[in-house]
Amino acid sequence: MSDSEFSIGLFFGSTTCYTEMAAEKIQARLNSLFDADIVTMHNIESESLSKTAHYDMVIFGISTWDFGELQEDWESHWGEVHGLALKGKTVALFALGDQAGYAEWFQDALGMLHDALIPTECNIIGYWPNQGYDFNESKALTEDKQYFVGLSLDDENQYDLTDQRIADWCDQLLTEMT
Repeated sequence: MSDSEFSIGLFFGSTTCYTEMAAEKIQARLNSLFDADIVTMHNIESESLSKTAHYDMVIFGISTWDFGELQEDWESHWGEVHGLALKGKTVALFALGDQAGYAEWFQDALGMLHDALIPTECNIIGYWPNQGYDFNESKALTEDKQYFVGLSLDDENQYDLTDQRIADWCDQLLTEMT
């Protein structure tokens, strides 16, 4: 894979800046691993998801709100998700949620986004082990319930684990890409 030609678009929605801060950390880590500025961030509050077409790989960042609901920017663009031209593209997902306050709906938006992307025939990588979390239910679990369908962060209750989880996940993505 030629680093100079490879590009990653990182698309996120963020109401309280936590998803944006995680996106910035992911961007910094991946740029460091590739030793190049290959990750371009897009806040979907003001940018169209159609820009995903310009990238070799796409990363989506989402958060779950209240009782398993989509973050407002994602909700506004939800119709676009189903029509994205992602066939054959590599896609990874990350999400923020609150496993203590919303244990019945932890990372549900991540699961909803994953399920909406499956029909696009993209290649989703970056599934993340569910060990080290304490929640009751989640739409973001794989069928065998061993993994989340993307990196799961909880800055509300496990902020001290976020940086290491991001670093490990980015390392995992690099391995899964090659």
